[in-house]
Formats: sequence, structure tokens, C-alpha cells
Amino acid sequence: MYVSRSLLPPIEGRALRHIRKHLMHAGRPPSVRELAAALAYKSPRSAAVLIERLVQRGLLSRRRDGKLRLHQIPEDDIDHARTIDVPLVGFAPCGAPLLAEENVEATIPVSTRLATPPHRYFLLRAKGDSMNEAGIADGVLVLVRQQQTARNGDIVVALIDDEVTIKEFQASSATVTLRPRSTNRTYQPIVLTRDFRIQGVVVAPLSGVEF
Repeated sequence: MYVSRSLLPPIEGRALRHIRKHLMHAGRPPSVRELAAALAYKSPRSAAVLIERLVQRGLLSRRRDGKLRLHQIPEDDIDHARTIDVPLVGFAPCGAPLLAEENVEATIPVSTRLATPPHRYFLLRAKGDSMNEAGIADGVLVLVRQQQTARNGDIVVALIDDEVTIKEFQASSATVTLRPRSTNRTYQPIVLTRDFRIQGVVVAPLSGVEF
């Protein structure tokens, strides 16, 4: 159940919006001290108490590693008729499934003009500059449609030996090639015959998008 912004005390709404913005742009939730500074609190304790209130409301929770996870956006902030909730995930460590619960950092409403039902989607933060010619710079969020197949020319999220990579997909009868599209010419194509899985196809980079 979504909580109306009108039901939130103003300071809680400010805190929630700052946590969301920090997560989107910095790639992690703010620390208690960072939140206290953003809200002009003199004591981090005040920010910690505020976080606990948002946890009690079900808007935030804590992951196993102690980091905050954003669950909901107050309904007055978004048009639910035109959005669907999409999980923002980190890169899967040590072979953990990409969409495992412990990897989900937040649930973000995304316009159905981009995330078209009934397909399932996730958001992933790009690392490195191997796809910058495709508009996917380091740190940019990309919207990914979950699927296990791809066509030549698609930009895919692939899992290779427990490592996640974003590359352009090209297949022949015998091999699959994952090609970088970068101004950095040190990147080389990855030629594969097996031991990889497609996690999804990139729909669009979301640079410059406000959530």
C-alpha cells in the first residue's frame, strides 16, 4: 500500500526525497551523517530517528549488509496510472542471481512509455566506459527488459563466469561475440561459445532522468 505524501510530515518527505536522489545519483543511500547534513540537523542522531520512522512506515528497510533499501515512493509524487515499479539492482557478486533480493537497492517507478507491460524490467548501474558510444557512460542507469534471448545488434546484459557485463550482441552459427562500443580502444570483443547467460536487453540509458 502506498503512503500519500500528504500523510507524511514535511521533514519525512524531504528525507525520503533526499534518500531517493542520493541513491539515483551516487549509487548508494546516504549515510546518517550525510542525511543529517542535507537536512541541516546538528546531530546525526536526529537523522537516525527519522530513518527509523520511514522504516516503520514501510517506505525503507535495511538489507542484510545494513544498507537502506527504498521500497515505495509517496503516491502524490508519481502518476501510478502511467508507471510500473522496477527494481534497481547492483552487480551480482560471487555468482548470486542478479535479481536476488539482497541485490535490490530500491524499487523505482518508471514510465510505461519506457517499461511496457507485460514485460518485466530492472534497472542496472553501468560500470566503466566500454559502452560510452552507445550513450551508456560510467554510473548511468540503464533500463533492462528481462529476457534470455537477443537479436544481433541488441545491447545485452550478460553473465559471464559470475561477472555481469553490458555489451552489443552478435551471434553466428558457432560463436557469440559481445562487442564494446567505446571511444576507449583498449576494449576488445569477447568471443564465446558457452558459459554465459543473457539476463536481458537494454531498452534505454536513463541519463538525465529525474526519478
